[in-house]
Amino acid sequence: MARRKGVSVRQRRVSTQLRAWRIKRGLSCKDVARALDWSESKVSRMETGERGLYVDDVAAVLGFLRVPAEIRQDVLDLVRTGDERNWHEIGSAPLSRMLRDLIRFENEATAIHSFELTLVPGLVQTADYARALLRALPGSRSEEVTESLVASRMARQRVLDRIDPPTVQLIVEEMVLRRTMDDPVMMYGQLQHLLAASARRNVSIRVLPFNAVVAVAAQGSLKILDCPGQPPLCYEETRSTAAFLEDEEFIDKARVAWKRLSAAALSDDDSRQLIAELAGKLRSAT
Repeated sequence: MARRKGVSVRQRRVSTQLRAWRIKRGLSCKDVARALDWSESKVSRMETGERGLYVDDVAAVLGFLRVPAEIRQDVLDLVRTGDERNWHEIGSAPLSRMLRDLIRFENEATAIHSFELTLVPGLVQTADYARALLRALPGSRSEEVTESLVASRMARQRVLDRIDPPTVQLIVEEMVLRRTMDDPVMMYGQLQHLLAASARRNVSIRVLPFNAVVAVAAQGSLKILDCPGQPPLCYEETRSTAAFLEDEEFIDKARVAWKRLSAAALSDDDSRQLIAELAGKLRSAT
């Protein structure tokens, strides 16, 4: 059976932005439809990604919603390239945009699979851990900016509190849990938070141990998102690039990599035991 193509990640981003701008203006789909002499269902389908997007239609909505010209041009460029699959961006500014899109897709997802090689996954970071990471990054930023970024990371975790939360399966390399970043108290709190998160019925946190022989782990972190009514997405990120991958070959390879990582990881119970033991050692040391 052929895999459902759905709309591209570019069009899904535009659909989400259209809805966000409408809500920001305090308008309903019916308000937009009446102003543009369209059906309400057309506006709704444009916002949910259930139909393809056309430049003229999107330009009309953006104009009615009084979206700033510079933003309008970026959105229309996405519509023009909407049929292209996979999306790569380079540079720190695009990375922040891609992160915002990742958060949106996480909020839509029914299942999230994530392997982290160097960091605690963002969905289960504590504020202190996120703060330590941000302060360790190169470049200078004010405490106000740092705290704003921390708040954004914490807001990302609200997906776990949805009425219908996604199934979240996380695999973390063991060294991530042993790295204290010169702050054992902070890391103790982070490990305790992982134990609490793993008690959620929809969250699995497993550890890839030192002695696991999995070559695919060396290829870096991995995230797969399954979204209802849309094809799955694979998200990959490095220091200066980020990418949403949609083609079947990428998704299939990501599924195989996840299967190998899952087979090599400790069980949920053994992972909790290891995390508790590491937390106990930190508590004794402090």
